[in-house]
Amino acid sequence: MVESDQEYAPDASDDDLDAHQVSRRAGGLRANRQIESAFNEVRRTWEDVEEGEDGTITKTIDSLLQQGKRKRTLKDTTPLQRGIIRHLIIIIDLSAAMTEKDLRPTRYLLTIRYCQDFITEFFEQNPISQIGIIGMRDGLAVRVSDMSGNPSDHISNLQALRKDDPQGQPSLQNALDMARAALFHAPSHGTREILLLFGSLLSSDPGDIHKTISSLVASHINTTVIGLSAQVAICLTLVKRTNPHSNPQKHYNVALDEVNYRELIMRLATPPEAHTQQATAVNDSNASSLLMMGFPSRVTDPKPSLCACHSRPTSGGYLCSRCSSKVCSLPTTCPACSLTLILSTHLARSYHHLFPLQNWTTVPWSQARSSTHKHKTLCFGCQAPFPTHPMKTAKQVSKATLPTKPAFSDARNAESASTEPTMPHRSRPRADSMSQRQRDEDQTISESGRYACGSCEEFFCVDCDAFCHEIVHNCPGCLSREGEVMARTEGLEQNGAAPEQMEGLVTNGDQR
Repeated sequence: MVESDQEYAPDASDDDLDAHQVSRRAGGLRANRQIESAFNEVRRTWEDVEEGEDGTITKTIDSLLQQGKRKRTLKDTTPLQRGIIRHLIIIIDLSAAMTEKDLRPTRYLLTIRYCQDFITEFFEQNPISQIGIIGMRDGLAVRVSDMSGNPSDHISNLQALRKDDPQGQPSLQNALDMARAALFHAPSHGTREILLLFGSLLSSDPGDIHKTISSLVASHINTTVIGLSAQVAICLTLVKRTNPHSNPQKHYNVALDEVNYRELIMRLATPPEAHTQQATAVNDSNASSLLMMGFPSRVTDPKPSLCACHSRPTSGGYLCSRCSSKVCSLPTTCPACSLTLILSTHLARSYHHLFPLQNWTTVPWSQARSSTHKHKTLCFGCQAPFPTHPMKTAKQVSKATLPTKPAFSDARNAESASTEPTMPHRSRPRADSMSQRQRDEDQTISESGRYACGSCEEFFCVDCDAFCHEIVHNCPGCLSREGEVMARTEGLEQNGAAPEQMEGLVTNGDQR
C-alpha cells in the first residue's frame, strides 16, 4: 500500500466523514501557522537598508562592506600550537547528486571553482604543505591529483573535471580507503587531514564502512565534512570518531547558500590545533623534535637537463643541498634523498599562524576627538584621511527647534488608538531579535572609521586593518617603533654611550 499522511476512516457515515475532514483541515491550519511563524523568523535584508541624508543608500552599502571586512579579520588570536606542515586529501563528490541547481550554477561547477580558490589560499597560508584530490563516482574512487605541493598541477587537474559530467552513486568507503593509503606514508611531524565535500544522501559501499573509520582513527587522520544536501548519520559518526577532542559542529556543517559554502571551505586554510593527546599517541621512535630541511639555491644551466622530480628537460631549477639533485620548484621533497626543500620565505609565511596579529579595537568618537589622539587625522598605514565628526545641519537644527503640536485629549487618544491597526504580536520578537543583531554588528564597526592597535596605539582605516591581518600579518606602527629604537641604539653605540642609557632607551621604546 502506498504510504499516506492522511488518516483512514473505514465504513464511516457521511457525518463521520465530515467530522474527519474537519479534523484534517484543522491539522492543516496548524501546520500552515507553524510554517508562517517559521517564515517570519527569516531575516529580511531589504528592511536593513536606510536612506541617507543625500537620498541615496551609499551609507548602507559602505556599512555592509565594512562588516564583511571586519568579519574576515576578527579571528581567534590565541597563540596555540598548530601543525604548519599539513598533508590534506580533498574528496569531491562526483555523483549524480551534484547536478542539482540549488547552488548556482550547479553544485558540481561551484564546488570545482571553490576548490580552485581554496587551493590557492591554502598554499598561500601553508606553503610547506601538500594536497591530494580524490573523486567519487559510479561507486568507485577516482584519483584526480596526486599528493604534491604544486598548486598549478592541482588547479589544472580540477579544470579538466569540467569536461566530464557527474554520474552514478558515491562510495564513501572506497574514497576513505584511497585517502588513507595516500596519507599512510606522511611523516609523523605533519598533520593528516581529509576534507570531504559530500552532496549525496547515501553511500554505495562494498563492505563495512565502520572498519574503515576505525582504520582512520588508528592512523590519526582528522576528517572534516561539508554537506550540500542534509546531515547524514554516517558522516556525523565519521567526524565524531576522527575528531574525539573537538566539537563535531566545528568539523561537520551543511552549506546554507553559496556564500556560506565558500566560508566553510576557506575556514580550513588555517592550520588546525595540535592536541597534546594526539601528539603523545604517536610512537616515540617516529616522533621528531627537530626536522632537517634544506634551503637550496636556484641555478640556471646553459643546456637543458633532466629534473629528478618529473624527468623533464629544464634549463633552470634548484639543487638539493644534500645530494645535488635538481628539482623544478619549491617547496618539495627531494626524490633522491627525501630531504624537505624549502625557501626561507616559505618558513616565514608559515610562522604567523603560531603568533597571530592581535585584533585591533574600534575607536569611538569620544576617543578620536580627545586631546591625546586629536592630531591623528590620517591613517598611519595608507595616509588616507579619516572621516570628520558628523555635525548637525541647519535643517536638523530647525526641525529640532520647531514647536511641538498640542497633545490630544485622553478620549481622542483612546479613539485614535482603537481605529489604528495594531501590529501582530508574532512580529515583535522578530523586530527585537533584528535590533539585537544590528547592535551586535555595529559593535564590530567603528563609528569613527578608526581602528587602534593595542601595542603602538596608532589608528588605521578598515582597508589597512584587513590588509595587515590577511596579507602582511604585522602591524606597521609596531614595526616602525622597533626600527626607530634600533636606529637610536646604533647611534648611541657609535657615540660611545653607556649600556645603562641604551637599556633605558629600549625600555622607553617598548612602553610607547
